[in-house]
Amino acid sequence: MRLPYRNRGVLRAAVAPGAWDLSLYEPATDLAPYVDYHWIVRWDLRGRSPYRQKVLSHPNVHLVFEQPHPAVYGVVRDVFERELSGAGHVFGIRFRAGGFRPFLAGPVAELTDRVLPAADLFGPGVPAVGERVLGTVDESDRVAVVESWLRGALPAPADTPSGIDPTIAEVAAIVERITTNPNLFRVDDLAREVGVPVRRLQRLFAEYVGVGPKWVLRRARLQEVAERAEHGDGIDWAALAADLGYADQAHLTRDFTAAVGTAPGRYART
Repeated sequence: MRLPYRNRGVLRAAVAPGAWDLSLYEPATDLAPYVDYHWIVRWDLRGRSPYRQKVLSHPNVHLVFEQPHPAVYGVVRDVFERELSGAGHVFGIRFRAGGFRPFLAGPVAELTDRVLPAADLFGPGVPAVGERVLGTVDESDRVAVVESWLRGALPAPADTPSGIDPTIAEVAAIVERITTNPNLFRVDDLAREVGVPVRRLQRLFAEYVGVGPKWVLRRARLQEVAERAEHGDGIDWAALAADLGYADQAHLTRDFTAAVGTAPGRYART
């Protein structure tokens, strides 16, 4: 089923649809323990200047069917940037936070800030799947092709009644708690709220997410600032800084500027 457009983390989301178009599709029930959603980006900039899109990345691994070959993108700790030119499209799988761990022989932290050929992890047949996906016109058919392939690539069942590692759901729930509640500021507070000792929480995130809980907490706050700024000028930045747990407005400004490259007030006005 097609999902509503989600722009949280997409910088300049208000102008992005003029340069490219995004569709989201929910995964089949049997894949949902691992997959958050499928996404398809299309663009047609023929006769126009290239467009550079920036995204405040989420704590998710992506498998992207693109040219020249499919690739696995680990969590990007800086701002993710992609230049679009000409015309084209890509198909991506966004895995749940923690959902990519069973596909790896080691912790997800090994993928952080890296882009690997998908064939390195899924075998030499992946490029042929990518050609089929990118060569299919109907979006629902593309989803069907990818999901059929992914079922054959699923990890061996875990030694549990469901066959699924229960830690995936545990980690995903913790990350969702953070990303839907930017008023969570400190790792100690998070650990107390979810009933997990801080050290175990840090180990879980390194093993299953790829970044620490402190990074996820900070990224959720920055995404909240960006989303507020998208609505324009006139924001009470001092009040917002207090709401989001910053020491003061200057702290918020420094944090946002370091991540995005421009102060939040200027970002809101341009």
